[in-house]
Amino acid sequence: MSGSYYIPHETKWPFLSTVALIILFVGLSNYLNDESDLTLMFTGLALLMVMIYGWFSYVIKESESGIYNAQVDMSFRWGMAWFIFSEVMFFAAFFGALYYARELSLPWLGGDGAKVSTNIVLWPQFENVWPSNGPANYGGDFIHMKAGGIPALNTLILLTSGLTVTWAHHGLKEAKRNQLILGLIATVLLGFIFVGFQAYEYMHAYSDLNLKLTTGIYGSTFYMLTGFHGFHVTLGAIMLTVILFRCINGHFTNQNHFGFEAVAWYWHFVDVVWLGLFVFVYWL
Repeated sequence: MSGSYYIPHETKWPFLSTVALIILFVGLSNYLNDESDLTLMFTGLALLMVMIYGWFSYVIKESESGIYNAQVDMSFRWGMAWFIFSEVMFFAAFFGALYYARELSLPWLGGDGAKVSTNIVLWPQFENVWPSNGPANYGGDFIHMKAGGIPALNTLILLTSGLTVTWAHHGLKEAKRNQLILGLIATVLLGFIFVGFQAYEYMHAYSDLNLKLTTGIYGSTFYMLTGFHGFHVTLGAIMLTVILFRCINGHFTNQNHFGFEAVAWYWHFVDVVWLGLFVFVYWL
């Protein structure tokens, strides 16, 4: 303790998280380049889960011991806000790549408008079509994803989950325990149902539509955007599960529940990202 602000003790968790992320992404890179199987990637993922469990458990114990004050609470709020901002920038980069490929790069290569010389010099036979399986039809024939069916259903599921987590939040603030627990259970179930439908959609895309990560610019942007979003939904559903058990154990009051609020912010963030995905990846 230093003055009125709690100074955390030295901990191994940041170092372990760095090691886990390095192993995870090296394993993923090797797998995507056909240099190894998924063993290394799943090893990194397992270490990451151990780190998250250990670090979060440590923070929860500190919180329950009463050593945090209002200034620490404000630090957590700003930290979560900046974290979500960084995630917004992360997805903005992929949405930007999608926009650049679809609205700028492909039309330029196709010679649209004032860029006719680009087509003549670089690729006279290129035709501007979307979805594209280029370059040079490298991706093969495929069927692109449509907005109906599973994507529309998943949109309804996530929007509903946003309502249920808000309903649970009101239950917490109004000290209505049953409303709080039921709202969280519904949100967790909806989150994992979404992930299940997305996994089924991927299997359908690979086996029936021949839509793969290597299917040109469309396939790569589709899987990068939806894949990273699916990872965030999975992580959010796991965090909501932790919050559910903390609520059952009475860790939060109607005046002190930032842990709940932080996860709710995160959940609303993944809802908004999905709406962007549904419109710009599936619909348009």
